[in-house]
Amino acid sequence: MKWWIYQKERFPIFQHGPLVLAFSACAVCYSALITNTPVELFSICIAFVTCLFFFLQLRIADEFKDAKEDAQYRPYRPVPRGLVSLKELGIVFVLSAGIQLLLALYFFPTLVVILLIAWAYLALMSAEFFVRDWLKSRPITYLWTHMLIMPLVDLYATACQWMPMGEKPLAALSLFLIASFFNGIVIEIGRKLRLPDCEEEGVPTYSKLWGLSKAAWIWFGCLCTTGLFATAAAHYIRWSTQVICVLTPLIIIALVLTVRSSRTTQKTFETLSGIWTMCLYLILGVIPFFVQ
Repeated sequence: MKWWIYQKERFPIFQHGPLVLAFSACAVCYSALITNTPVELFSICIAFVTCLFFFLQLRIADEFKDAKEDAQYRPYRPVPRGLVSLKELGIVFVLSAGIQLLLALYFFPTLVVILLIAWAYLALMSAEFFVRDWLKSRPITYLWTHMLIMPLVDLYATACQWMPMGEKPLAALSLFLIASFFNGIVIEIGRKLRLPDCEEEGVPTYSKLWGLSKAAWIWFGCLCTTGLFATAAAHYIRWSTQVICVLTPLIIIALVLTVRSSRTTQKTFETLSGIWTMCLYLILGVIPFFVQ
């Protein structure tokens, strides 16, 4: 029961699961489209399970990194209030890593190379690159260095398709991974935009850092940048027009929310970021694969 409560509060599986599935399926399908090779359902399953565990590990790493701050400012969270312990979360982390490793070895052993690279970067992130205070005083650097994990996870997901096929789709794949990087920033900023009376002491948000209006415009700029790189990536699969048609209405809605940011709740930005992410990955990889 306590683990059900934990996931509900810190890693809601029914919210994250569909997004991760779209994320991993898009990666595999897009790779198949740019290499003109088939897709095995098992490769999507491997990518999905591994990516889901990656994001769970990111959450657990945050629990360790923020333990002192949570105890001081956020005692309502599961770890400081004693629902689960860091030791228990550490065991879950190790078990999930073990499953990732076994899946890679079983499916295609060379995948372990990319898995180790992603783990290494995750370890550096968890240690705040050994310059915690320096990073904390530079929020923009903190943001982009931590978001680099997104293209690494996406690279692994795509590799579940192109690596067994002996392909190396560098040009198109680089645009896809850059779009993934900026989309990670969209999600990260979107979940940390709050009205002034909703800010909490000791809880860093981008609305507190830059002011709500400026932070909302930065979020909108990252969303548009994601769309540009996604459209460029779609050009390689002759699908850019369809991507533009799907993403443009969402960009217009995002623009309206940004202009009205002083009257927009935190959940609205977060929800739109999730809808944007789902539509982005479906239209960039999954839908064109089944259509073409």
